[in-house]
Amino acid sequence: MATFVAIQYDTTEKADEVRKKLAELQKDYLIDLEDAVVAVKEQDGKTRLSQPINLTAAGAVSGGLWGSLIGLLFLNPLLGAAVGAGAGAVSGALTDIGINDKFMKELADGLHPGSSILFLLVRKATPDKVLPEIQPFGGKILQTSLSHEDEAKLQAALTEARSENA
Repeated sequence: MATFVAIQYDTTEKADEVRKKLAELQKDYLIDLEDAVVAVKEQDGKTRLSQPINLTAAGAVSGGLWGSLIGLLFLNPLLGAAVGAGAGAVSGALTDIGINDKFMKELADGLHPGSSILFLLVRKATPDKVLPEIQPFGGKILQTSLSHEDEAKLQAALTEARSENA
């Protein structure tokens, strides 16, 4: 079962920096992320979600390939590719894997403009190696599926970094 964590940052760039750092740690097998989404509250008040995988594009590519193969059977691969790409794009746009988009937008709507939230679904991690890497970024825990004790430890580590940088 994955662990959910939502961390708020005071700038629009900070959550994306932490996500990039976690991606590096994932390459070193220190953390296994199921999903990592950044929600940014723009200065105009709009909320933007930045997801690592564009499901619409992935669906279009996959659908195009399958459509071409089916089109070959009916001697019209171009038509098959076009229909398959369209169907795949629609399917990808309607698919929501990982963290629910509606939930993320609702939580991010409460932010002040110019701030961001990093939403994480973590399958497994090596906390004693991951925490020192993200601690310098600070942040405020908004919501987690951690125990109260583990959530308090995480918030204390992030708050310590924020007070050292202030």
